[in-house]
Amino acid sequence: MTNKLLPRPRVLRSLRVPLLSRRKTERIGGRLFLITTALPLVLVVVIALALLARTYPILETQPIGELLFGQTWHPLRGEFGFYPFIIGTLWVTLVSMLLAVPLCLLSAIYLAEYAHPAVRAVMKPLLDLLAGIPSVIYGVWGLVAIVPWVQNVAAPASKRWLDFLPFFAVTNTTGYSILAGGIVLAVMVIPVIIAVTYEVMEAVPNGLRESSLAVGATRWQTIKHVVMPKAAPGVLVGVVLGFSRAFGETMAVLMVVGNVPRVPSSIFDPAYPLTALIANNYGEMLSIPLYDSALMGAALVLLVVVLIFNLGSALLLQHFLARTQA
Repeated sequence: MTNKLLPRPRVLRSLRVPLLSRRKTERIGGRLFLITTALPLVLVVVIALALLARTYPILETQPIGELLFGQTWHPLRGEFGFYPFIIGTLWVTLVSMLLAVPLCLLSAIYLAEYAHPAVRAVMKPLLDLLAGIPSVIYGVWGLVAIVPWVQNVAAPASKRWLDFLPFFAVTNTTGYSILAGGIVLAVMVIPVIIAVTYEVMEAVPNGLRESSLAVGATRWQTIKHVVMPKAAPGVLVGVVLGFSRAFGETMAVLMVVGNVPRVPSSIFDPAYPLTALIANNYGEMLSIPLYDSALMGAALVLLVVVLIFNLGSALLLQHFLARTQA
């Protein structure tokens, strides 16, 4: 049978080869992907430049060192010291992370290594539900539950047993304190850290676990020496995401932390984070000279601190990956 007897394939008009060559099409697609990838970076730079432009008037009148380390906030007298707000933000964030990270690691280890599949099927939707609750709900919960608990239970117990420690000293507390804000923030970031850590530990190949168990290691030794080192970069990413969520949280912290512009010396002292400062004051009394510029400066400080922490954690992550692959 000759080729002349074979039917000729019919080519539909909709499937005809496009006019542009394949190589040119791929080049255009690659450039579009590059532009799309670069948009978040460009957006961060634009936001930073916009905040810097709005902050520039106050930088012309006061040195940046006086703004960052000044401890007096009195807009009517032209005194704008960010130091109490920066320290308050760091205190609340660190307390929340100290409470959340150990619980999240233990919970993720249990879910990934010990829990029954039925328990995982129940807990995973619950964690997603906690992550989707609005922050104002957490703030209301902190008002009705955490603030009275701090005032009536935690503060008297600390005054009786831990008063000799500087960070646990109690004078007079109304419950609106760094500890209350830290507890609320810890509950808010727990679903994020657990979800990321659990997914990372689940991605560790089972062959590594089986090899460790085959040479006589216990389950805990396998988790400690095999699973956790392999999952450490992803765990670090989860902790960084939780820190960013805690550092930038506004409404829940604003409702329970007390909002007193002074440098705290104990977890039972009130504080005034930068986010609460911006939310409470922006739009009010902007007729005061440099007040708007000072609030934009607070937003710029908040952005810079988050960027520095995220970049530092990214460099640490790359260093860790380089060492593990060496």
